[in-house]
Amino acid sequence: MLAGRAVRTCALLALCLLGSRAQDFGPTRFICTSVPVDADMCAASVAAGGAEELRSSVLQLRETVLQQKETILSQKETIRELTTKLGRCESQSTLDAGPGEARSGGGRKQPGSGKNTMGDLSRTPAAETLSQLGQTLQSLKTRLENLEQYSRLNSSSQTNSLKDLLQSKIDDLERQVLSRVNTLEEGKGGPKNDTEERVKIESALTSLHQRISELEKGQKDNRPGDKFQLTFPLRTNYMYAKVKKSLPEMYAFTVCMWLKSSAAPGVGTPFSYAVPGQANELVLIEWGNNPMEILINDKVAKLPFVINDGKWHHICVTWTTRDGVWEAYQDGTQGGNGENLAPYHPIKPQGVLVLGQEQDTLGGGFDATQAFVGELAHFNIWDRKLTPGEVYNLATCSNKALSGNVIAWAESQIEIFGGATKWTFEACRQIN
Repeated sequence: MLAGRAVRTCALLALCLLGSRAQDFGPTRFICTSVPVDADMCAASVAAGGAEELRSSVLQLRETVLQQKETILSQKETIRELTTKLGRCESQSTLDAGPGEARSGGGRKQPGSGKNTMGDLSRTPAAETLSQLGQTLQSLKTRLENLEQYSRLNSSSQTNSLKDLLQSKIDDLERQVLSRVNTLEEGKGGPKNDTEERVKIESALTSLHQRISELEKGQKDNRPGDKFQLTFPLRTNYMYAKVKKSLPEMYAFTVCMWLKSSAAPGVGTPFSYAVPGQANELVLIEWGNNPMEILINDKVAKLPFVINDGKWHHICVTWTTRDGVWEAYQDGTQGGNGENLAPYHPIKPQGVLVLGQEQDTLGGGFDATQAFVGELAHFNIWDRKLTPGEVYNLATCSNKALSGNVIAWAESQIEIFGGATKWTFEACRQIN
């Protein structure tokens, strides 16, 4: 009983001295003094002659407690960070993991990230990747159906047998994709298996694209070089087209094209032109819930285009470096204009012109969230401002319509990558 009172006495002595100002007393000893139960604890401790030593010990204890508190807070932060990373890892194997859209909620991507994600499918969650592959297979089936219609008019036993072989391979791949999705739904499979399965399917898809492209050559040989359109059926970071020719230095331009899309939100990036040191030298983009924009050297003008209704629309943008004056035309009619868009900044030469993707680095750095989804045709560029009459001739498919003197729409000048397809252009046929 006496020992218990002595311990309580030490605790009370500590409480008496916690509020005192901290001083450096040098090496100290901790002394407990037994006093009567009814005595004044604080007064007794002073009378005992151990006040200074006891105060020093209490301050040291307080410092130790504070250090431990800081350590605990640091450990909590580490645990929180590790928990977040673990959650990200676990999300890679769940079917309901959302796509990696780092800049959701609208707004234009900032330049200079320096991150080239072109073809970086391995960062996409497994289930989403398989879903995209399934959509690509559907695109291939559509191409085969078009080829089947062509083969009816131009019957060939070799064409028919090749078509049947390709159809069989597509059916096999669809079964593989469905099987893999079912496995994921049951919670089976790991990252290694996902990677191996994806590599196999992508390899088969590449082979199919090549075979179908060979089969389509017969049709390409029978149509004029400018009577074609590009189709981008999926929002990916690997499907695009590249114009073989670069742009010269330009102090004015007109860019025109036919577009058809029902993508939402935003149709994406119909084209982007990047030069060394400036990824946004000339870009047309509609991203998120923002209106379509034209970017020149990172300066922006909002355009009045409304085109994501699943119908063909003809659009043109003209610009001159003097005062940065611009005009926007949709379906042959001027719908907007302005000035002070990158005034006195000539378009720089020797860059890379890409259709269907926005460049963050020269020729790459694509982001699936900004990819164009739909069909594109008759992309032409002039180094001058076209007149309203010239724009109208283009929009109505007049035989007086001009071809671009800088970039003219020609099949031989367009390279396609990642499953984008070429097919016969239909918009002018519908107008006429």
